[in-house]
Amino acid sequence: MDNRVLQPVDDTTVRHRIAQQLTKHIVAGNFQPGQRLTEQELASSLQVSRGPLREAIRELAETGLLVSVPYKGLYVRSVTRRDLEELYSLRTTLERFAFERCWEKRSTDSLADLSQRNAELVRVIDAGNDGLQAIALELKLHAWCYELSDHRLLQRSWESMLPNLNLYFSLHQRAHGRSGPLRESHDRYVELAHGDSLDDMLEHLTEHMRQGLATTLTTLGSNLAS
Repeated sequence: MDNRVLQPVDDTTVRHRIAQQLTKHIVAGNFQPGQRLTEQELASSLQVSRGPLREAIRELAETGLLVSVPYKGLYVRSVTRRDLEELYSLRTTLERFAFERCWEKRSTDSLADLSQRNAELVRVIDAGNDGLQAIALELKLHAWCYELSDHRLLQRSWESMLPNLNLYFSLHQRAHGRSGPLRESHDRYVELAHGDSLDDMLEHLTEHMRQGLATTLTTLGSNLAS
């Protein structure tokens, strides 16, 4: 393992900072799907003790980014076709529900917030030099309906998907050789969210997710684990 990949962390909320840094490097592709990691190498690279490191590893295993196999070791999560199909089907269901919940809660201020999120995303895409930030802003755009829904369990469900969405979006963009999503990919989404027809919004969501899944499966192809 290249120790230059990981940077030392201080003692403030060590577990959280370790989990953040490991997540960042998994999403960025510095650790490849299926790669074996060891506590000793990680502790040495991060310059932390085993206690908070194990807690961070347990957290990432719970979110699905790492897999701990008894008597075999710790591995970066591999992506399968079933993983993608389950993620996209769940996300479609949850995001449709989020819009059903938030539709009547829309206001001038909340719609302006959505437009601002899209503008920030477009600005980073146009700059073309920070793919991870573009993915983070794409997820922030989609988080809008969950936040506006004011449904706590729904929001927690969304948050629990974020690590895997981050990873899958990153894999998709790297497979396309892009540093982020397409510039115009959310124009229709934002337009319909400002509109008068919930049915049109829900129909677009379903088709948007279906196309996204089909494109991802085709693009990743043989790179998916069996």
